Amino acid sequence: MSDTTRRAVLAGAVGVTAASVLAACGDDSGSNSTANNSSPGGPVAKKSDIPVGGGKVVADAGGTVITQPEAGTFKAFTAICTHQQCIVSSVSNNTIDCKCHGSTFSAVDGSATNPPATRKLEEKKLRMDGDDIYVTT
Repeated sequence: MSDTTRRAVLAGAVGVTAASVLAACGDDSGSNSTANNSSPGGPVAKKSDIPVGGGKVVADAGGTVITQPEAGTFKAFTAICTHQQCIVSSVSNNTIDCKCHGSTFSAVDGSATNPPATRKLEEKKLRMDGDDIYVTT
């Protein structure tokens, strides 16, 4: 098998695996972890949906977790755990939790606070329009 063909097969396998992980690891139960199936470019959540000290995992392009570490301060991070790419499941007490292997992250800056994850969640940019929250990156 040529190197190009091997790369194509591996790339396809990685894509299928990532899709499977995203489907299997997501959790949309409970008020702090419900997914919002927003349309591309539309709002992903309402400010009123994000509790102070908590957050919400939203099903936008790429997956995002939005937090409100203190009243009026909203943060967004990739919802994909840096350990084995499961979707984080919930946010409470200013901690983003991944139920797959027990990793936790700071809702303030996305830093890993409990192993096995050791790398921080990538921060995303938000835009607010009234009560609507949009992810811009």
